[in-house]
Amino acid sequence: MTKSHPLLQLFFWLVMSIFAGSGMLMMAIYLYLAPTLPDTEELKDVELQTPLRVYSADGKLISEFGEKRRTPLTYAEIPPQFINALLASEDDGFFEHHGIDLKGLARAAFELIRTGRKKSGGSTITMQVAKNYYLSSEKTFARKFTEILLALKIEQSLSKQDILELYINKIYLGKRAYGIEAAAQVYYGKSIKELNLAQLAMIAGLPQAPSAANPVNNPRRALDRRNYVLARMRTLEMISAEEFDQAARAPVTARYHGATSEVVAPYVAEMVRREMVERYGDEAYTLGYNVYTTVDTNRQLAANRALQTGLLKYDRDHGYRLPKPMAPINTLDVAENPELEPWLSKADKAYDIDWPETLEQWDSILRDQDDMGLISPAIVRSVENDGAWIYQNNSERWLPFSGMLWAKPYVNVNIIGSEPEKPADLLSAGQRIWVEEGQDGLILAQVPEAEGSIVSLRPNDGAIQALVGGFSLGNNKFNRVIQADRQPGSAFKPFIYSAALANGFTPASIINDAPVVFEDASLENTWRPQNNSGKFYGPTRLRQALYKSQNLVSIRILKQVGPSRAVNYIEPFGFPRSKLNADLSLALGASAVTPMELATGYCVLANGGYAVDPYLISRIEDSNGNILFTATPRTVCRECEKPQSGTAEEQLSASELEQQLQQQLNPEEALPLAPRVMDERTHFLMISMLKDVVRLGTGKRALALNRDDLAGKTGTTNDQKDAWFSGFSPDLVTTVWIGFDQPKTLGRWAFGSNTALPIWVDYMGSALNGVPEHPFEQPEGIVSVRIDPETGLLATPGQSNAIFEYFKEEDVPSQPVKIAPTNGSGETELVPEQLF
Repeated sequence: MTKSHPLLQLFFWLVMSIFAGSGMLMMAIYLYLAPTLPDTEELKDVELQTPLRVYSADGKLISEFGEKRRTPLTYAEIPPQFINALLASEDDGFFEHHGIDLKGLARAAFELIRTGRKKSGGSTITMQVAKNYYLSSEKTFARKFTEILLALKIEQSLSKQDILELYINKIYLGKRAYGIEAAAQVYYGKSIKELNLAQLAMIAGLPQAPSAANPVNNPRRALDRRNYVLARMRTLEMISAEEFDQAARAPVTARYHGATSEVVAPYVAEMVRREMVERYGDEAYTLGYNVYTTVDTNRQLAANRALQTGLLKYDRDHGYRLPKPMAPINTLDVAENPELEPWLSKADKAYDIDWPETLEQWDSILRDQDDMGLISPAIVRSVENDGAWIYQNNSERWLPFSGMLWAKPYVNVNIIGSEPEKPADLLSAGQRIWVEEGQDGLILAQVPEAEGSIVSLRPNDGAIQALVGGFSLGNNKFNRVIQADRQPGSAFKPFIYSAALANGFTPASIINDAPVVFEDASLENTWRPQNNSGKFYGPTRLRQALYKSQNLVSIRILKQVGPSRAVNYIEPFGFPRSKLNADLSLALGASAVTPMELATGYCVLANGGYAVDPYLISRIEDSNGNILFTATPRTVCRECEKPQSGTAEEQLSASELEQQLQQQLNPEEALPLAPRVMDERTHFLMISMLKDVVRLGTGKRALALNRDDLAGKTGTTNDQKDAWFSGFSPDLVTTVWIGFDQPKTLGRWAFGSNTALPIWVDYMGSALNGVPEHPFEQPEGIVSVRIDPETGLLATPGQSNAIFEYFKEEDVPSQPVKIAPTNGSGETELVPEQLF
């Protein structure tokens, strides 16, 4: 014993030296790293990166933007069963340790020494919080020591509940999902609170390998991990044997769910995104801004449907375009599969289709297709005598031949071929097609080549109620409402006529609709304008000329008013002066404007003569609900300009009128007054003429809405390159445009009245559903008198064909119609008084 004593002493001092050296080393590491540790108090005020979200006026989600999908939860909102699942898989001693698990770290160190490879990090949830919020993912000892020290510091500053809350909101769980609520939405399309035990265990198992082992990318591996979590929960007696058995047998129901949009309005969302980036830079994507737009959910959905329905109809009317792209069809070699021999026909003796592999590729092709609204992608599986079986959404569907009969081959924009005789004339196996849901089954479809747009504004303040910039944003991101400058044609004439009524013309003024030739240096060459019909109608009243859309009358009245004077009058309606041609081509709508600009101009006609500015964003909130911005649009206040009685001192000042408007419309925010740019009497005369466009003229299709408060104007440009209808009630203005992005004819039979107007009627029927009729009020100073319809002069007593016409009091004709001597038949002739 005495001989071994020195050895024991040596061993004792060796052990003590190791402990002392380790302690000194740890102290040195602590002294070196401690000054670099961040202040954990910052975690209490940390801002999680959350996406930009865009909502409709009634709070429905339109879209979200941002690299990270995240919806933060409080600890109280976390389902207890999920907490159990998470702790069972990640850190079952979380509520007992002080930030680090010594056994876990020792086990990880031993594995590293024994194998030379890192198998487990021994990290606690607190250590993962430290890494996620403060540290990089580099695998170094210095980073690991910093993580340990920071975890200890976090435990001293925050409660266990706070730490767990930070963890479940920060952790990456695959597919751009950060936090458990976002993961629940991504994989199941539900809130974490709505998931069952198997689904909660699936989410809890994701932190280990969120990209490689999530249920979308690798269902088999994700299932194994889920069952491991369930087994751990059973071992720790967090669930019963029955709960374990039921959850472990549950199938994998996860699939990818994109951002759950309640309102399809991609062009609106993109407009908001650009505005937010302009305001806040790249932080717009990460600080959790919530943007509330002026868009009305029901009107937006109606606009989507109306525009797509109209474009699909136009496309069907002009034939089916071939060929269509093909999808791959994989085959099996019979020589390698002799057991297939008895099942093959003579034609298939060499090969048969490998359907599992083929359908897997078809699924991938179909998933990659952009959303196209009313039409959806499909692939032809087989063609039969009376239809075709198509593959779509992991299942077969029947496309009857009756749904293909429209598909006469496209020859050119004016000619289509003969009706198909059998499905094989159009389709073949493997062909990629589009289909539309019809009342009697599927209908063959195709993505239209013609494009269009629709924009709807609230005329009293310019709030955008609905906006669709094309058939599909996925097909083309060009927003035709705000980016497409196109000639409006006759849809611009109401502004020319308004200028005329403001400068001495009346609805009864007679203009000679006759051939005219202009030689104008500003027009570069001789100009011989014509009416669309190619006919000339002679002396015509201004009212008739508008609802018949006679071009030569528009040119003559603009010549008399003067192009410069007309531009000065029209510009305040909302048209950029730089876009308005100061020459006679202005009369025919040759000045290119956007649909938004045209709709803005029509707001003046709808709201009583006031200029408003279109706007989309109603308010912006931060992630905590604090309001950062509220729109203050120029707003119509008819009461504010009514004559006031009393002395000058007793009358309200302009600022007091604005305060009055503030009290009437929004007591918390002052709203600027919309300025009057059109005299109320001129406005009334113009409205009465535009109502006749609907009642008697090119806008007759709008009579289908059975309302008496509608007015508007069609527009068709040269060679039918653009088709328009812009119309309104006092409560809503809507402009529809149809054309090709690269201007070319829509066809010889395409006009505003039969191409754009049906879309407008379809939309307005839904948009005004439940909105009572709102008649346009007749102002003081307007009188109605009987006139002769041929001359515009006062009718003679007892004249049988006399009509009533509206005039400003000072513009009532002073002379009755002149009675010429009787002609040979004994009848008197009326002599029209032509202006020129």
